[in-house]
Amino acid sequence: MLTFLASADTPLLSNPETWVGVAFLAFVALMLYYGIPKLIGSALDARADRIRKELDEARRLREEAQQILADYQRKAATAEQEAGEIIKRAEEEARALAVETRKSLQESLERRTRAAEEKIARSEAQAVTEVRAAAVEQAVAAAEQILKGRLGSKGSDDLITGAINDLPGRLN
Repeated sequence: MLTFLASADTPLLSNPETWVGVAFLAFVALMLYYGIPKLIGSALDARADRIRKELDEARRLREEAQQILADYQRKAATAEQEAGEIIKRAEEEARALAVETRKSLQESLERRTRAAEEKIARSEAQAVTEVRAAAVEQAVAAAEQILKGRLGSKGSDDLITGAINDLPGRLN
């Protein structure tokens, strides 16, 4: 059976291929005796377990990251909604302030208009009073001139002066 390894002129034990085969078989036998295949298998199993654990950890971290992302998205949506509500309230307050400002301006204009009308009315009344006083003075002066012209005596002068002095009090 091993004849194909041996040539016709060399014996089997002097053939180098035979010794290489024997050494290989001895090496394999030593490996089996010391349990190297089990060590290699357990090392590979340990590595596979470590890789499995790393994959499980990676899945767990991925799920955790997805939960954090979902939380941030909810927070962002909530913040966006709150921002919209704040803007809406600010717009409503701005409208209310504008209405209040218009109302205040209208009231201020009405007060100023009333004050101006009252001032005009007072000025008119004062002007009428001044015109009446001037008319009374003119009437008194005219009456004095007329009475002086008709009455020439000294006694009439006293009478005229007394009447003239009483006249402004009676006309007002």
